[in-house]
Formats: sequence, C-alpha cells, structure tokens
Amino acid sequence: MRHSPLRHLITVTMAVAFVAAVAACGSASPRALPQPDAGVVPAAPVPTTTTPSKAAPTTPTRKATHSSTSPPTVGNADRCVSVAPGDGFYEGGRVASAELETPTSRCTTISVSNVGDPTNPTDVCQTFLVAFWPLVDGSLTSTQPVTACGDNRTVLARNVPDNAHYIVLYDIDYLGQDVQFRIWH
Repeated sequence: MRHSPLRHLITVTMAVAFVAAVAACGSASPRALPQPDAGVVPAAPVPTTTTPSKAAPTTPTRKATHSSTSPPTVGNADRCVSVAPGDGFYEGGRVASAELETPTSRCTTISVSNVGDPTNPTDVCQTFLVAFWPLVDGSLTSTQPVTACGDNRTVLARNVPDNAHYIVLYDIDYLGQDVQFRIWH
C-alpha cells in the first residue's frame, strides 16, 4: 500500500516531536517529560489519568474499568465510540498510534480494550499512555502509564474535551511483539 507524502510528513513530524521531548528531558520515560508551566493556561482543560496500576482490574462485562484509587466510569462508557489505532511510529521501545481526535460527544475518557498479541495468545496485557497536543514547552502532555489487559476497557485518560488531538503509545516488551487493541473515545 502506498501512502501519500502528507502522511509521511505527519509521521515524521510526530516522530520528531517525540524525539525532541525525549531529548529535552534526557529520558524516554513519560514521567520525566516536562510538566506544563503553572503560569500557562491551556486552551482546553488538561485531561487527567489515574495512578498507574500493576495490572488493570477486570470485570465480567465489557464496561470501562478503573484503578483501585479512582471511581469507575461505567455511566460514561456507553457514550464512547471504538476506533482502530492506525499506524503511527516506533521510537525508543514505544509504538504510537496515528494521531486521533476525540469526537464531539458526551464521552470524556480515552480507553483501550481487546488488548493482545495474536501471535502469542498468552500475551494479553500491555502498558499504555496518551500524549496530547498542543505542545507545551515543545513537548506533548502525557498521562501516566496504565496497564490494560484483555477484552475489558481500561481508562487511560479522563476529563478529555471534545476535539482533543492525541496519540496512544504502548511499550514493546519483546522483539516481534504484535500488540493489537481498540481505542474508545
């Protein structure tokens, strides 16, 4: 499949932005990314996330899950729509989705579900985070990493405004890993 030059330009631009963010803080860890300056007022509310957990909780239904330190978002879960992540880029042990935009809807979360590697059926968990535009001090604003497992929805970001631009990133655990998942926003 041939991709347009514009798609390649967008992919390169996203990769350069990520590399610049890593170079600015000297680490690929999202925790080390610069935090927005307290004196800067973002154009829209900055989405939040829960504290990362060792493993995402599971529920018998396909509703949104939550960490043990935050309330569930079951009422919000049915308002969200599912999208395929699309091709993004690979950098420093992380894979990024294509850039996405939240729809105008009552959904205020970004979640993932149906996590797994079809080439390794026992591999059903992955660590995800969300990075938002616009750039703040030259870097994307990222959530804390959250581990998501299996078919259940796991919330990565809360209080996300309509029309927010973002990418979903996940860690690669081993060479040849082929993580597949759905994004709900």
